Amino acid sequence: MSPDPTSDPQTGEQTGAGTGPETVHRPGAGVGAVPGAAGGGRRRRRGGGGRGGDRSMVPEAEFTSYYGRPIVKPSPWEADIPAYLFAGGLAAGSSLLAAGADLTGRPAMRRSGRITALGALGVSMVALVHDLGTPSRFYNMLRVAKLTSPMSVGTWILSAYGPFAVAAAGAEVVGMLPPRWRTRGPLGLVPYVERPSGVVAALLAPAVASYTAVLLSDTATPSWHSAYRELPFVFVGSAAAASAGMAMITAPVAETGPARRFAVAGATLELVMEHRMERSMGITAEPLHEGKAGRLMRAAKALTVAGAVGSLLAGRSRAVAALSGAALMAGSACTRFGVFEAGQESAKDPKYTVVPQRQRLAEQGPVRHDAPS
Repeated sequence: MSPDPTSDPQTGEQTGAGTGPETVHRPGAGVGAVPGAAGGGRRRRRGGGGRGGDRSMVPEAEFTSYYGRPIVKPSPWEADIPAYLFAGGLAAGSSLLAAGADLTGRPAMRRSGRITALGALGVSMVALVHDLGTPSRFYNMLRVAKLTSPMSVGTWILSAYGPFAVAAAGAEVVGMLPPRWRTRGPLGLVPYVERPSGVVAALLAPAVASYTAVLLSDTATPSWHSAYRELPFVFVGSAAAASAGMAMITAPVAETGPARRFAVAGATLELVMEHRMERSMGITAEPLHEGKAGRLMRAAKALTVAGAVGSLLAGRSRAVAALSGAALMAGSACTRFGVFEAGQESAKDPKYTVVPQRQRLAEQGPVRHDAPS
């Protein structure tokens, strides 16, 4: 008697119908193995003598993995990391705006930008150290410099940016002291380091705003990895919109003309590159539209558009400027949290790993490793 077509003739394992919603894979079958391939289900011929071709007796394999576990392990990061991403972008954009305000004679916007950069940098560092568990882990990353590691490069970028941002903000604090105290001891040197510190912080700001996107896309998490081309531009635009929004809230309307233009430019860059990113990601863009991540991304787009439109109308109204700025900041935060949540969800579903791999295999063929001569 011929063996059951839905069972392995040697081991008796069920490979087809009757095994429940999951497909059982034997060693060598791989994830989502195609029926009829090595290690897949058995086939039997339809009709005698091989006429009519073969017909698969096993349903198409589902996207699952051994024992139902994800192929890619979701990152252990929690809400600290998206908060770190947002605060770092806010600090970088604020330093850039503050330097521009300093060079164009806008003291109130300069002050608000520098102090915002200091506060956001503090939040960013607290979130990062809390995720690491102990400050010593951050210090230990400074023991080496590895150009091929986004984490190492990012640590050095942040470490280089921090002292100059702190010095620029410290100059603003010294400027608030009574005049007789400003010239005492080391405080007398503040006027000589104030502007250079602010300019250097501004020069490092684009790297601070974008390296976190490189850090995410360098992982194996499907939705982050497939967005590696556009995600840095999305984060830079988001940082520009958030920092401009804060300037519109904290500085007088008469000085925030550059900030309003910066807000429109940043929002436009973020929305355009986000749209392009979703089109280039293929199936891994699905988590950006579903569940919690989908709600966050939809809110981010709505808030960013509203804030950008409001920025165009905020030239004479302090209330409109503040509301528009708040919308831009909220939209930027939703973008960071939405991208983070989408990546975590993509790691939990095997299809976001399997389908892109199959597509690359179909387009490029298998990778050959020639034996050394």
